[in-house]
Amino acid sequence: MTPRRRPVAILFRLAIVVSVVAGIVLTALGPATVTGLLPYFTIQSNLAVGVFAGYAAWRAWQDRPEPPSALKGAVTLYITITGTVYHLVLANPASPFAMVQPDREPGEWWGNQCLHTIVPLLAIADWALFDRRGRLRPRYAAWWLAFPVAYLGFALVRGLVVHRYPYPFIDAGQLGYAGVGLSSLFFAVAFWLLGLLFVGIDRGLARRTRSVPAPTADPPAAPAETTAGPR
Repeated sequence: MTPRRRPVAILFRLAIVVSVVAGIVLTALGPATVTGLLPYFTIQSNLAVGVFAGYAAWRAWQDRPEPPSALKGAVTLYITITGTVYHLVLANPASPFAMVQPDREPGEWWGNQCLHTIVPLLAIADWALFDRRGRLRPRYAAWWLAFPVAYLGFALVRGLVVHRYPYPFIDAGQLGYAGVGLSSLFFAVAFWLLGLLFVGIDRGLARRTRSVPAPTADPPAAPAETTAGPR
C-alpha cells in the first residue's frame, strides 16, 4: 500500500470498528441484551469484520503487508451476506421470510442501521479500494461456505435446546427439517455465487490494474544547440 493511501485505509478501518461497536451497543439498548444478540449471524459477522478491520488498521499503521486476501474476502462476504439477507429477505415485506420490524427508539434504529447497512458498505468499500488484487481463486467461494454451514449447525442444535431459532428460514419448528434443508440449500447456492462474484470482481480489478501503464519520467531535454556567430 502506498504511503498516500495508507492513512485513508486506516481511517476506513477505524470507521468500521467504531460502527460495529456503536451498532452492538445501541442495539443492546433495546429489549435485547448483548448475550441475547450473540446467537445471531448479524452479530457474529459484525464482530468478525470489526476484529479484522482493527487488525488490518494496526498492520497499515505499522507499514506491514495487508492480511491474507482469502481471509479478508471471507469476512467481507459474511458481512455482505448480513446486509443482503436483511434488506432483501428479512426486512422486505414481499419476502416469504420477512420478519415483523418493531418500532425502534432512535438509538436502537441507528444501531440496526450500523449493523445491517453502514458496516457492510464500509467493509465492501475497504475491500474494493485497499485489498491486494488478483489473489482470490474460484475455489475460495466454496471454502468460504464453511462458516455459514457451521452457523446453521449451531442454530439448529441451539434450537433443540431453547426452542427458538434466530431466523425464520432456519426455523425447524415451523418449516420442519426438510423445509430448513431446502431453504438452506437455496441460500448456500446464493452465497456461493456471491463469493464467485467477489472473485470475479477481484480478477477484473487486477486486469484493469495491470493494463494501466506505469508512469514514466520524461527523457531529459537535450541541451540547446548554439551556433557561434562570426567574429
